[in-house]
Amino acid sequence: MIVDRNLRWSVIFHYAWKSMLYYIILSIVVYLLHDYFEVMHLHLPFDTISALSTALAIFLGFKNNNAYDRWWEARKIWGLLVNYSRAWTRQVVTMIIATDPTDPEEAKAVKEFQKQMIYRHMGFVHALRVFLRRRHDYNETKIREIYEEENDYADARSFLAPKEFQLFCHKNNPPNYLLELQGEDLKRAYEKGWLSDFRFMKLEESLVEFNNIQGKSERIKNTPFPRQYSFFSRVFVFIHASLLPFVFIEELGWVSMPISVIISFVFLCLDLVGERSEDPFENRLEDVPLTDISLTIETNVKEQWGNKDFPEKKRVEGVVF
Repeated sequence: MIVDRNLRWSVIFHYAWKSMLYYIILSIVVYLLHDYFEVMHLHLPFDTISALSTALAIFLGFKNNNAYDRWWEARKIWGLLVNYSRAWTRQVVTMIIATDPTDPEEAKAVKEFQKQMIYRHMGFVHALRVFLRRRHDYNETKIREIYEEENDYADARSFLAPKEFQLFCHKNNPPNYLLELQGEDLKRAYEKGWLSDFRFMKLEESLVEFNNIQGKSERIKNTPFPRQYSFFSRVFVFIHASLLPFVFIEELGWVSMPISVIISFVFLCLDLVGERSEDPFENRLEDVPLTDISLTIETNVKEQWGNKDFPEKKRVEGVVF
């Protein structure tokens, strides 16, 4: 997620330079044909572009609003994950109780069990982040080399037992596997008497919420923004930019070149804003900062447990991943 108020022009032109080159070449060609080769029939009436500009602005506004809704829904889902992670840690610590608090061996076993449940949850959070970002092919070039962070299940290794991690890595849905382990361990705690019926149900409800959070995230990940909107927005922006020089050349002369390029650039940016916001789990500059949120959860949970070994967050040139 980009957090600086000012965007880097190098990043903007990384995505826009091909279209900008086309706009510049087209405007120059139209100017030369009109003024030097006196091809007078190149001119188009202003009403033509005016109607198209209005329709295109409405279309891009609709697309961008819906693209932002997807991004904001993803952020709200992971905000819930933060809240339920804090609640889960509190529940594990306060609700899993030894049947005989005076027995040091049982008290130690309960403490180890609590730690296992809490640390496995941190593994789940990191695993879910990787799972949502992992299933696609990264094709971006130099900008990815600058900004891309590691996206690997190894981030969950330190929170899981070695045997669990080996099995975890071979699962089709690793985060869901960890939730299954959590449920099985809750059942064992209940059988040992460490959980009452009520406390068992409350902890199980929290696991269900984690399932819901994962399912909602997968729905956004696996259901792309309707591609007809993305396709036709690109087509309409291209048509609009191709007509602009023909509208202004008669009245503005050489000034039509920078004017048409600037107007085309504005509509191109509007299209790119929607395109870069519609899929919030692709590990790109504009996406929901899953890594940062995961580290926030890890920090909060460790603090609740009493571990001061907090992870270090980082920001790369105004971008938070």
